[in-house]
Amino acid sequence: MPTSATFPSAAAAFRSGVKSAVTSTFFIVLAGTYIGMGALAHGFGLASWWLALSTVLVWAAPAQVILISSFGGGAPLVEAALAVSLSAVRLFPMVVALLPLLRAESTRVRDLLLPTHFTSVSMWVESLRLLPGVSREHRIAFSNGLSVGYMGTAATFGFVGYYLAAELPPLLAGGLLFLTPMSFLMSTARNAKAIMDQLALVLGLALGTILTAADVQLDLLWTGIGGGTLAYFVHRFREATA
Repeated sequence: MPTSATFPSAAAAFRSGVKSAVTSTFFIVLAGTYIGMGALAHGFGLASWWLALSTVLVWAAPAQVILISSFGGGAPLVEAALAVSLSAVRLFPMVVALLPLLRAESTRVRDLLLPTHFTSVSMWVESLRLLPGVSREHRIAFSNGLSVGYMGTAATFGFVGYYLAAELPPLLAGGLLFLTPMSFLMSTARNAKAIMDQLALVLGLALGTILTAADVQLDLLWTGIGGGTLAYFVHRFREATA
């Protein structure tokens, strides 16, 4: 993406976003992840159209795993909705970090509704990398194109995994689902330039391992709060003593 790329129209920016999605590493990651997701949905006896609809409406692989396992296991609707909602809380800081990149002086609130829904790990990482090189008036269109490209990839390969489920070993299906968290970890490590970001990543990995081993409830939530807060205070201490 060239610096300060301009497009003749919002449609051109949207198409460029779609192209960026299907030529990125996350295209492969999402394809593999949703082949595994399709196999998982098939194993729980859910319909293929239900999987595609949940991909569009939920748009978060971990939350979909929770939703599929909850419905497949016969959990009440309220319980499944609460679990998915708690899982989605982790995306809120991503939305907060992304919106300043998208918003311009003339941006209306309704223009930000789609990017807010579209915010996911893959879209967030690539948006932070690519949007600074896009002219501000076309960033929302580009971001929507990027998201549609990723969502279309996920829905398509969800169908592929669903109909290949009988031939897909369970261990391979589980390994494919593991692609998303690993790709997020690698991308975050690559993009962590500031000391505070690097420290937050290291503290989060250490704290998350301890809490998981101790079987602490809501371990991911406490990992984010604890690791991020510690990194912030260390950063403030370094600034005060510099």
